[in-house]
Amino acid sequence: MGDIQTVEKATILFAGDSGDGIQLAGTQFSLTTALLGNDLSTFPDYPAEIRAPAGTIAGVSGFKINFGSTEIFTPGGEVDTLVVMNAAALKKNLSTLKKGGLIIANSNGFDKKNLELAGLAPHQNPLSDGSLYGYKLIEVECTRLTREVLKDTGLSTREIDRSRNMFMLGLVYWLYTRDLQPTIEFFNKKFANQPSVAEANIKALKAGYNFGETIEETAVRFQIRKAQLPPGHYRSITGNEALALGLVAAAQKASLKLFYSSYPITPASDILHLLAGYKAFDVITFQAEDEIAAIGAAIGASYGGNLAVTGTSGPGMALKTEAIGLAIMLELPLVIINVQRGGPSTGLPTKTEQADLFQAIHGRNGESPLIVMAASTPANCFQMAYMASKLAIEHMTPVILLSDGYLANGAEPWLIPDYHLLEKITPRFATAERDATYMPYARNADLVRSWAIPGTPGLMHRVGGLEKEDITGTVSYDPENHQKMVHIRREKILKVADYLPKAEIEEGDQQGDLLIIGWGSTYGAIKVATQNLRKKGLKVAQLHLNYIYPLQKNLCDIVHNFSEILIPELNMGQLAYILKSELGIKPYELHKVKGQPFLAKEIEEKALQILSCNKKTCTHQV
Repeated sequence: MGDIQTVEKATILFAGDSGDGIQLAGTQFSLTTALLGNDLSTFPDYPAEIRAPAGTIAGVSGFKINFGSTEIFTPGGEVDTLVVMNAAALKKNLSTLKKGGLIIANSNGFDKKNLELAGLAPHQNPLSDGSLYGYKLIEVECTRLTREVLKDTGLSTREIDRSRNMFMLGLVYWLYTRDLQPTIEFFNKKFANQPSVAEANIKALKAGYNFGETIEETAVRFQIRKAQLPPGHYRSITGNEALALGLVAAAQKASLKLFYSSYPITPASDILHLLAGYKAFDVITFQAEDEIAAIGAAIGASYGGNLAVTGTSGPGMALKTEAIGLAIMLELPLVIINVQRGGPSTGLPTKTEQADLFQAIHGRNGESPLIVMAASTPANCFQMAYMASKLAIEHMTPVILLSDGYLANGAEPWLIPDYHLLEKITPRFATAERDATYMPYARNADLVRSWAIPGTPGLMHRVGGLEKEDITGTVSYDPENHQKMVHIRREKILKVADYLPKAEIEEGDQQGDLLIIGWGSTYGAIKVATQNLRKKGLKVAQLHLNYIYPLQKNLCDIVHNFSEILIPELNMGQLAYILKSELGIKPYELHKVKGQPFLAKEIEEKALQILSCNKKTCTHQV
């Protein structure tokens, strides 16, 4: 049976063909782990093709999970256990496995054909050529054993092979002392109308678990105790799920209907799928024929008095640009979600990047300011979606909310907030009683105009993309009026800074030798790197930005308390460029554009390089 060893945390990577059900296996392991009370962070990584070339390096799909009894901030660096379904999966991912780590390999995926597809000669089988010396290896004839277990189910060989992932998952459940029941319940529910399919997957799962009892290669199993998280109700959540729930909560809090329109695009499509299930909460979803139609419908819904949202990724943002300018001219509330991916053009549809910041802030014709925000973790997507909605409604402006592929598909435990404690959202509706003669561009002290719902008696007014005359809203080509309106629209957005929470040091002291500033999904890697550096006695701190435009008012005071600044980004230095201009700083920069998130060690190494630099000779270089 093997001894059970208690460890603080572990990182597992499941890898195989995109048709091997790797994402399902990883997701089920994550849900089971969350139910056991571990903290966790996940990173699904898969090809852009719907059916990538089987057996090849390009076709490998992966799912990484880091889980533990302590706080977890990233999907982990080096892997403790690598689960591979074929030779290509091992070849691609072996470099991520720590020395002495465990490989669980489907030996049936290392035949002559699979070796050839992975670019290996028959004599280069890593399971037998000695190249895995220094690692622990468990070989499993997963394909053969699954077929043997399910031979009497009446399913075809092709259908049976789809359950191989559950055999391997069962074995990993045994190795890490996980409970089978949540996955069993999942299959019984998912395939309630196909009991033979549910039974096959459950049989394979149990067979893999029982196979663990026969293993002689390892005498150790692992146990990870519950994490000591703040009290409350938790659930495992992905970034896209959190975005959807944040929007629903905001609409409910504002007593508005939620209208969400989008055109399918990776990795934002799931937001539409998820919101379609919330019709009972006055959610209306619309799958448009293209990106331009999607934002046009959203603007119309906003004009009609709804919390209007449209979601997309970078290429879709390019198509929505003109209509975003229209929403700015109309001064209507609108939330635009950009789940960023690798670019330019079609780029890397399933890989992560945060290179659309310039596009969000500057990517429109004319002087067209709006609010730009960014989520930092999958769970934080809820809060940022809620706050984006609040700011859009209360300041009558479009808001761009940036997420990315890493946040969208990654998962972590989410402390479900008390709905009654969420910040109040108060639309500024115009009423005939208050506004005897309605002036659509009359403003309050924050330069915010009122929201007049079509059909309200006495509130007839004109909207459009042509320049508005101050106060009356009629079309104006007067040069002095245009100068005035450009200034007003800019000042209105800058005044939003008065309503933003103060920037706070996330990790470390209020002053020191190095401040690492990040935004978006770099949060976890920077957090771990900062913690590691501080354990070495170094005066390092972390500051993470959720609000990019306008910036928080106390940001300048914070950054000037540190001798040096480092800004890691999954782009070529876009936030660094902005902060140089806005704050007058000269930061070090760390760029990564590989379609992969930062590893904490990459940031830690750069920080150590800066701190050890001779101030007399060192220059600020990437």
